[in-house]
Amino acid sequence: MVAPACLLGIDWGTSNRRAYLLDASGNCLRKHEDAEGALAVRGRFPAALDALRRQLDIDALVPVVMSGMVGSAQGWQEVAYLDSSVPLTRLPETLVPVDGAAGCFIVPGYCYCHAGSVDVMRGEETQLLGAHALGCGDGWYVMPGTHSKWVELADGVIRRFSTYITGELFAALRAGGTLAPLMVEGDDDAVALNAGAQRARDAGALTHTLFEARARVVTGQASAAQTRSYVSGLLIGTEFAAEPVPAVRLLASAALSSPYQEVARLLGVATELIDPDRAYCAALARFMEAV
Repeated sequence: MVAPACLLGIDWGTSNRRAYLLDASGNCLRKHEDAEGALAVRGRFPAALDALRRQLDIDALVPVVMSGMVGSAQGWQEVAYLDSSVPLTRLPETLVPVDGAAGCFIVPGYCYCHAGSVDVMRGEETQLLGAHALGCGDGWYVMPGTHSKWVELADGVIRRFSTYITGELFAALRAGGTLAPLMVEGDDDAVALNAGAQRARDAGALTHTLFEARARVVTGQASAAQTRSYVSGLLIGTEFAAEPVPAVRLLASAALSSPYQEVARLLGVATELIDPDRAYCAALARFMEAV
Protein backbone atom coordinates (compact mmCIF):
# COMPACT_ATOMS: atom_id res chain seq x y z
CA MET A 1 0.00 0.00 0.00
CA VAL A 2 1.38 3.40 -0.98
CA ALA A 3 1.63 5.93 1.86
CA PRO A 4 -0.55 9.02 1.41
CA ALA A 5 1.06 12.26 0.29
CA CYS A 6 1.38 14.81 3.11
CA LEU A 7 3.34 17.60 1.41
CA LEU A 8 4.03 18.83 -2.10
CA GLY A 9 7.33 20.68 -2.41
CA ILE A 10 8.13 22.66 -5.55
CA ASP A 11 11.51 24.03 -6.53
CA TRP A 12 10.08 26.60 -8.97
CA GLY A 13 12.99 28.08 -10.86
CA THR A 14 13.25 30.48 -13.76
CA SER A 15 13.27 27.83 -16.49
CA ASN A 16 12.42 24.56 -14.78
CA ARG A 17 10.09 23.23 -12.11
CA ARG A 18 10.83 20.26 -9.87
CA ALA A 19 8.13 18.79 -7.65
CA TYR A 20 8.46 16.32 -4.78
CA LEU A 21 5.70 14.43 -2.97
CA LEU A 22 6.49 13.46 0.62
CA ASP A 23 4.74 11.14 3.05
CA ALA A 24 4.33 11.78 6.78
CA SER A 25 7.79 10.32 7.49
CA GLY A 26 9.50 12.66 5.04
CA ASN A 27 10.05 9.98 2.43
CA CYS A 28 9.89 11.05 -1.21
CA LEU A 29 7.00 9.24 -2.87
CA ARG A 30 7.44 10.76 -6.30
CA LYS A 31 9.49 13.33 -8.19
CA HIS A 32 8.30 15.28 -11.22
CA GLU A 33 10.28 17.68 -13.41
CA ASP A 34 9.16 19.85 -16.33
CA ALA A 35 9.90 23.10 -18.17
CA GLU A 36 7.07 25.02 -16.49
CA GLY A 37 9.42 27.51 -14.88
CA ALA A 38 8.49 30.98 -13.69
CA LEU A 39 9.07 32.56 -17.10
CA ALA A 40 6.93 29.98 -18.88
CA VAL A 41 3.94 30.24 -16.50
CA ARG A 42 4.08 33.96 -15.70
CA GLY A 43 0.56 35.20 -15.00
CA ARG A 44 -0.94 31.71 -14.60
CA PHE A 45 0.67 30.23 -11.49
CA PRO A 46 -2.60 29.03 -9.89
CA ALA A 47 -3.57 27.19 -13.08
CA ALA A 48 -0.09 25.70 -13.40
CA LEU A 49 -0.26 24.40 -9.83
CA ASP A 50 -3.71 22.92 -10.41
CA ALA A 51 -2.44 21.14 -13.52
CA LEU A 52 0.49 19.76 -11.55
CA ARG A 53 -1.81 18.49 -8.83
CA ARG A 54 -3.90 16.66 -11.42
CA GLN A 55 -0.80 15.19 -13.00
CA LEU A 56 0.42 13.93 -9.63
CA ASP A 57 -3.11 12.83 -8.65
CA ILE A 58 -3.27 14.78 -5.39
CA ASP A 59 -6.03 17.06 -4.13
CA ALA A 60 -5.93 20.63 -2.90
CA LEU A 61 -5.86 19.54 0.76
CA VAL A 62 -2.19 18.55 0.49
CA PRO A 63 -0.09 21.56 1.64
CA VAL A 64 2.34 23.08 -0.85
CA VAL A 65 5.74 24.63 -0.05
CA MET A 66 7.42 26.46 -2.94
CA SER A 67 10.89 27.93 -3.27
CA GLY A 68 12.80 29.73 -5.99
CA MET A 69 11.71 32.38 -8.47
CA VAL A 70 8.06 31.78 -7.60
CA GLY A 71 8.67 34.28 -4.80
CA SER A 72 10.29 36.93 -7.00
CA ALA A 73 8.77 40.01 -8.59
CA GLN A 74 8.27 37.89 -11.73
CA GLY A 75 6.78 35.02 -9.75
CA TRP A 76 3.43 34.23 -8.17
CA GLN A 77 3.84 36.52 -5.19
CA GLU A 78 6.86 38.61 -4.28
CA VAL A 79 8.32 37.68 -0.91
CA ALA A 80 10.87 39.84 0.88
CA TYR A 81 14.39 38.50 1.32
CA LEU A 82 15.66 37.50 4.73
CA ASP A 83 18.92 38.94 5.97
CA SER A 84 21.74 36.40 5.64
CA SER A 85 22.21 36.50 9.44
CA VAL A 86 18.94 34.56 9.91
CA PRO A 87 19.87 30.89 10.59
CA LEU A 88 18.76 28.31 8.05
CA THR A 89 16.94 26.43 10.80
CA ARG A 90 14.52 29.35 11.15
CA LEU A 91 13.30 29.06 7.54
CA PRO A 92 10.25 26.94 8.50
CA GLU A 93 8.93 29.74 10.73
CA THR A 94 9.38 32.35 7.96
CA LEU A 95 7.17 30.67 5.35
CA VAL A 96 4.87 33.20 3.67
CA PRO A 97 1.25 32.18 2.85
CA VAL A 98 0.19 32.76 -0.75
CA ASP A 99 -2.71 35.18 -1.01
CA GLY A 100 -5.86 33.45 -2.21
CA ALA A 101 -4.29 29.98 -2.21
CA ALA A 102 -5.07 28.13 1.00
CA GLY A 103 -2.38 25.73 2.15
CA CYS A 104 0.28 27.20 -0.17
CA PHE A 105 3.48 28.77 1.16
CA ILE A 106 6.62 30.37 -0.28
CA VAL A 107 10.11 30.14 1.21
CA PRO A 108 11.84 33.54 1.43
CA GLY A 109 15.25 33.92 -0.20
CA TYR A 110 18.30 35.55 1.36
CA CYS A 111 20.05 38.87 0.85
CA TYR A 112 23.71 39.45 1.69
CA CYS A 113 25.13 42.96 2.11
CA HIS A 114 28.67 43.70 3.26
CA ALA A 115 31.16 46.49 2.58
CA GLY A 116 29.31 47.71 -0.49
CA SER A 117 28.71 44.21 -1.88
CA VAL A 118 25.15 42.97 -2.32
CA ASP A 119 23.88 39.57 -3.44
CA VAL A 120 20.64 37.58 -3.35
CA MET A 121 19.42 34.01 -3.64
CA ARG A 122 16.06 32.33 -4.11
CA GLY A 123 15.75 28.56 -3.95
CA GLU A 124 19.31 27.72 -2.94
CA GLU A 125 18.50 28.44 0.71
CA THR A 126 16.14 25.46 0.76
CA GLN A 127 18.80 23.08 -0.54
CA LEU A 128 21.27 24.51 1.97
CA LEU A 129 18.79 23.89 4.80
CA GLY A 130 18.51 20.32 3.55
CA ALA A 131 22.28 19.88 3.45
CA HIS A 132 22.47 21.21 7.01
CA ALA A 133 19.68 18.83 8.07
CA LEU A 134 21.65 15.95 6.56
CA GLY A 135 24.60 16.87 8.78
CA CYS A 136 26.90 18.03 5.98
CA GLY A 137 28.46 20.63 8.28
CA ASP A 138 30.27 23.93 7.95
CA GLY A 139 32.36 25.07 5.02
CA TRP A 140 31.95 26.16 1.42
CA TYR A 141 29.09 24.99 -0.78
CA VAL A 142 29.04 25.44 -4.55
CA MET A 143 25.74 25.26 -6.39
CA PRO A 144 26.37 25.27 -10.16
CA GLY A 145 23.68 26.41 -12.56
CA THR A 146 22.42 29.39 -14.49
CA HIS A 147 23.54 31.55 -11.59
CA SER A 148 26.23 29.63 -9.73
CA LYS A 149 26.36 30.21 -5.96
CA TRP A 150 29.37 30.00 -3.64
CA VAL A 151 28.16 29.94 -0.02
CA GLU A 152 30.07 29.75 3.25
CA LEU A 153 28.13 28.14 6.11
CA ALA A 154 29.05 28.22 9.79
CA ASP A 155 26.80 26.77 12.49
CA GLY A 156 23.84 26.77 10.11
CA VAL A 157 24.26 30.47 9.23
CA ILE A 158 25.24 31.88 5.85
CA ARG A 159 28.37 33.90 6.55
CA ARG A 160 28.74 35.11 2.98
CA PHE A 161 27.88 34.14 -0.57
CA SER A 162 28.62 35.19 -4.13
CA THR A 163 26.69 34.63 -7.35
CA TYR A 164 28.34 34.08 -10.75
CA ILE A 165 26.28 34.24 -13.95
CA THR A 166 28.34 31.39 -15.38
CA GLY A 167 25.53 29.33 -16.91
CA GLU A 168 23.72 32.36 -18.28
CA LEU A 169 26.89 33.80 -19.82
CA PHE A 170 27.86 30.45 -21.35
CA ALA A 171 24.41 30.16 -22.96
CA ALA A 172 24.60 33.74 -24.27
CA LEU A 173 28.04 33.17 -25.79
CA ARG A 174 26.77 30.07 -27.56
CA ALA A 175 23.64 31.83 -28.83
CA GLY A 176 25.29 34.72 -30.63
CA GLY A 177 28.41 36.82 -31.10
CA THR A 178 32.01 36.17 -32.05
CA LEU A 179 32.40 32.86 -30.24
CA ALA A 180 29.04 31.32 -31.18
CA PRO A 181 30.17 29.74 -34.50
CA LEU A 182 33.06 28.05 -32.68
CA MET A 183 31.04 26.73 -29.75
CA VAL A 184 29.55 23.88 -31.71
CA GLU A 185 28.00 20.77 -30.25
CA GLY A 186 30.43 17.97 -29.53
CA ASP A 187 31.90 15.71 -26.91
CA ASP A 188 33.24 17.28 -23.74
CA ASP A 189 37.00 17.80 -23.96
CA ALA A 190 38.68 17.50 -20.57
CA VAL A 191 42.01 18.77 -21.93
CA ALA A 192 40.39 21.94 -23.31
CA LEU A 193 38.32 22.38 -20.12
CA ASN A 194 41.45 22.20 -18.01
CA ALA A 195 43.33 24.55 -20.35
CA GLY A 196 40.57 27.12 -19.93
CA ALA A 197 40.56 26.73 -16.15
CA GLN A 198 44.33 27.08 -16.00
CA ARG A 199 44.16 30.24 -18.11
CA ALA A 200 41.49 31.68 -15.81
CA ARG A 201 43.73 31.11 -12.80
CA ASP A 202 46.84 32.61 -14.39
CA ALA A 203 45.41 35.43 -16.52
CA GLY A 204 43.64 38.72 -15.98
CA ALA A 205 40.30 40.08 -17.15
CA LEU A 206 37.70 37.56 -18.30
CA THR A 207 36.68 39.81 -21.21
CA HIS A 208 40.23 39.42 -22.56
CA THR A 209 40.60 35.68 -22.01
CA LEU A 210 37.23 35.06 -23.66
CA PHE A 211 38.45 36.79 -26.80
CA GLU A 212 41.58 34.66 -26.64
CA ALA A 213 39.32 31.63 -27.14
CA ARG A 214 38.71 32.89 -30.67
CA ALA A 215 42.32 33.97 -31.21
CA ARG A 216 43.50 30.45 -30.34
CA VAL A 217 41.46 29.06 -33.21
CA VAL A 218 42.22 31.64 -35.92
CA THR A 219 45.96 31.35 -35.23
CA GLY A 220 45.85 27.55 -35.39
CA GLN A 221 46.76 27.00 -31.74
CA ALA A 222 43.50 25.18 -31.03
CA SER A 223 40.68 23.55 -32.98
CA ALA A 224 37.19 25.01 -33.11
CA ALA A 225 35.90 21.75 -31.62
CA GLN A 226 37.76 22.55 -28.38
CA THR A 227 36.26 26.01 -27.94
CA ARG A 228 33.08 25.04 -26.10
CA SER A 229 34.95 23.12 -23.42
CA TYR A 230 37.71 25.74 -23.27
CA VAL A 231 35.18 28.53 -22.63
CA SER A 232 33.44 26.37 -20.01
CA GLY A 233 36.79 25.94 -18.27
CA LEU A 234 37.44 29.68 -18.44
CA LEU A 235 34.11 30.53 -16.82
CA ILE A 236 34.25 27.86 -14.13
CA GLY A 237 37.92 28.57 -13.50
CA THR A 238 37.07 32.24 -12.95
CA GLU A 239 34.80 31.21 -10.07
CA PHE A 240 37.56 29.16 -8.45
CA ALA A 241 40.09 31.95 -8.97
CA ALA A 242 37.79 34.39 -7.18
CA GLU A 243 37.14 31.96 -4.30
CA PRO A 244 40.51 30.41 -3.30
CA VAL A 245 39.37 27.78 -0.81
CA PRO A 246 40.84 24.32 -0.11
CA ALA A 247 37.61 22.32 -0.30
CA VAL A 248 34.01 22.65 -1.47
CA ARG A 249 30.80 20.66 -1.34
CA LEU A 250 29.08 20.51 -4.72
CA LEU A 251 25.32 20.64 -4.28
CA ALA A 252 24.19 19.72 -7.79
CA SER A 253 23.29 16.92 -10.14
CA ALA A 254 26.09 14.78 -11.54
CA ALA A 255 25.79 16.46 -14.94
CA LEU A 256 26.19 19.96 -13.51
CA SER A 257 28.86 19.05 -10.98
CA SER A 258 31.09 17.03 -13.33
CA PRO A 259 32.97 19.96 -14.94
CA TYR A 260 33.31 21.64 -11.54
CA GLN A 261 34.81 18.46 -10.12
CA GLU A 262 37.29 18.33 -12.98
CA VAL A 263 38.34 21.96 -12.58
CA ALA A 264 38.61 21.51 -8.80
CA ARG A 265 40.85 18.48 -9.31
CA LEU A 266 43.13 20.45 -11.62
CA LEU A 267 43.38 23.31 -9.12
CA GLY A 268 43.90 21.06 -6.11
CA VAL A 269 40.55 21.76 -4.46
CA ALA A 270 38.93 18.83 -2.64
CA THR A 271 35.27 18.15 -3.49
CA GLU A 272 32.31 16.32 -1.97
CA LEU A 273 29.13 15.73 -3.97
CA ILE A 274 25.72 16.17 -2.31
CA ASP A 275 22.58 14.85 -4.02
CA PRO A 276 20.34 17.93 -4.56
CA ASP A 277 17.12 15.89 -4.53
CA ARG A 278 18.00 14.30 -1.20
CA ALA A 279 18.89 17.70 0.24
CA TYR A 280 15.67 19.30 -1.00
CA CYS A 281 13.53 16.54 0.48
CA ALA A 282 15.39 16.82 3.79
CA ALA A 283 14.45 20.51 3.87
CA LEU A 284 10.83 19.75 3.01
CA ALA A 285 10.68 17.36 5.97
CA ARG A 286 11.58 20.34 8.18
CA PHE A 287 8.86 22.47 6.60
CA MET A 288 6.23 19.77 7.12
CA GLU A 289 5.88 20.64 10.79
CA ALA A 290 5.24 24.31 9.99
CA VAL A 291 2.37 23.99 7.48
